[in-house]
Amino acid sequence: MTELKKDIFISGLFMGGIFGFVSGAYVVSSALFVTVAVVNNLHYSYRETEGV
Repeated sequence: MTELKKDIFISGLFMGGIFGFVSGAYVVSSALFVTVAVVNNLHYSYRETEGV
């Protein structure tokens, strides 16, 4: 997955989490926020180990 695609994916999940929170779907929005955090953490951990 390229950097642009990964950024679009993470941004989409984040916006979905915000929309879910505003509309009252707190469980769904929490799951989306956790997914964003995990994907970002894995992405940056991978970049640090690869030296990119």
